Order: sequence, then structure tokens, then C-alpha cells
Amino acid sequence: MPKITKVYTRTGDKGTTSLGGGQRVEKDSLRITSYGTVDELNSFIGLAIASGLYKNIEDNLKIIQNELFHLGSDLCFIEEDKKKFSIPQIQEKHVLALEKIMDQYSDEMQPLENFILPGGTIGASYLHVARTVCRRAERDAIALTKEESIGEFVVRYLNRLSDALFVMARYENFKKNYTDIYWDSRI
Repeated sequence: MPKITKVYTRTGDKGTTSLGGGQRVEKDSLRITSYGTVDELNSFIGLAIASGLYKNIEDNLKIIQNELFHLGSDLCFIEEDKKKFSIPQIQEKHVLALEKIMDQYSDEMQPLENFILPGGTIGASYLHVARTVCRRAERDAIALTKEESIGEFVVRYLNRLSDALFVMARYENFKKNYTDIYWDSRI
């Protein structure tokens, strides 16, 4: 685990930053954008937790927040450097855990009949925002794959996580007795 002794380093004042392996890259590179969006996602999940979510959702989200640091680590190191450094990475077990969470929550709720409007309780609304940021993180990671290799499970994890956040938002509303509002395509 890295020890952070100083928050500021002054090394990024000219628009570059270091990857985990020490390479200097532009701060607006796709790799930095990818894990920056993951960081933003993690912050929105923290906001959702702070809103007072149903305990089971909160517990799962705290695990997911930790996994998002794994994901950031996964994106912060180029594939060649992952062989040199022992870093946490997203694995298939993380993807499968998200699927299990979705199945458990979905089993308690009525199946969807149509698209729903994002919203409901404060917590569910924050989860919907986190879901949309997660979709952006997924798009950023996919764009990065067109230039460089990334971890095998990064895109799959982000794809499942956005679905899981959607299900969690519905479940939060369900547990707080808020009925989903369906999209009315006739308006």
C-alpha cells in the first residue's frame, strides 16, 4: 500500500502526470481520462452512501468503492508494468459478484415493464447519477482500448457495475416504498 506523505508534488504543473510505472503522460490522455472518470464515479458512490441508503446497499457499495480503487490501479499501470509490479486488478470474481448482487435484489422486486425515469429518493437519485458516470467511464475505457491494451475485465466490470447501480437505485426506491415512475412515450 503506498504511503502518501505530501498531497502536492508540483510535478504536474506543466500538464503531465506519472502513471503507476513512472511514465510521464499528458493529463488529458485517454488513460488519465479513464481512471479520472472512475475516480469521479467513486466520489458519486460516496455521495450516495452519505445520503443514507438502505444498509445492504451501503454495505455492497463500500466493497465496490474499494474495487474501484483496484480498477484505478488497473488503469494506472500499462499492461507491461503489471508484470513488474504486484498491483490489485479487477478480476472475473468482481464481475460475478456484481451479477450476484443484481440477481438478489431483482428477485425481490417486480420485473420492469418499461423504461423508468431516473429519480425517486435522494439515495436512488444519486445512484442514478453514479450509473451515468459509470457508463461514461465504460465509454472512456473502450476508447482507450483502441489505443492501448487494458486489463481483461475492466470494461466488463464497468458494464456490470452500471447495471448494478441501476438495480440498486430501483431497490433503494423499493425498500423506501417509492414506486418507479415509468417513461410515458405518449407525452
